[in-house]
Amino acid sequence: MAAVEPIFTARARLGEGPLWDPVALRLYWVDIYNHRVHWFAPDTGAANCWDVGDTVGAIALTAQGRILMALRHGLGFLDPNTGQVVMAEIFEDGEADKRLNDGKCDAAGRFWIGSMCTAGPGASLYRYDPDGTLHTMETGLTVSNGLGWSPDNQRFYLADSPLQKVFVYDFDLETGAIANRQVHIDLTHQSAFPDGLTVDTEGCIWVALWDGWGIKRFDPDGKLMDDIEVPVQRPTSCTFGIKATLHHQRVRRPERGRDSKELSLRRCVCP
Repeated sequence: MAAVEPIFTARARLGEGPLWDPVALRLYWVDIYNHRVHWFAPDTGAANCWDVGDTVGAIALTAQGRILMALRHGLGFLDPNTGQVVMAEIFEDGEADKRLNDGKCDAAGRFWIGSMCTAGPGASLYRYDPDGTLHTMETGLTVSNGLGWSPDNQRFYLADSPLQKVFVYDFDLETGAIANRQVHIDLTHQSAFPDGLTVDTEGCIWVALWDGWGIKRFDPDGKLMDDIEVPVQRPTSCTFGIKATLHHQRVRRPERGRDSKELSLRRCVCP
């Protein structure tokens, strides 16, 4: 059984998108509704953040040192030295029932971003290529959430939270194409919703369960292998770093009138 221990506590409305930087040994994450990009160094305890002036759902690190962000209706670059934000691409602009949500880079450096739609199945999945071109890869989603790839880059995983399902696609690393969508993990028999996810070196899928008090690990065939309990109701995502699993946890909504929640970053030390 994995041991879970807290490593950092912050004030956040909705902590999401953990991203480990193996060079700087920092964990990056976003506070979506407080418009902030954070970083935390587990070895020293140092931490800082930038207010980017807009809803921010996900980030990616770039070779130029900038941080690529999925903002409410488009993509922008954050200069960590100055805090300046420069927009790169605007889409779904003006649609109040939509915003960009989770996103990750594939092994070829393409940034995949999903959107969410409060009015039903109007969300999409996008792919932003290093040359600046934008591609719509999937439509008809509700809340496009956790993304990940198998270690051999033959499979692409995508969660749709309200549907309580994680889909799997055939993936072509060279072209960035996805095809042949199938239900890989079905949680419709539970009261929890799949949120963020990550894939380990054995090809197993780790899924954070919103309203599920835990993280589930599934084997490459989608069979449940492990169920890790965490002491909060709504863990939002998970990632790997410093020989451990780091995951965000979002606690119950506080009293009306308060605009922040206690975000706890916890380390899951796996045997």
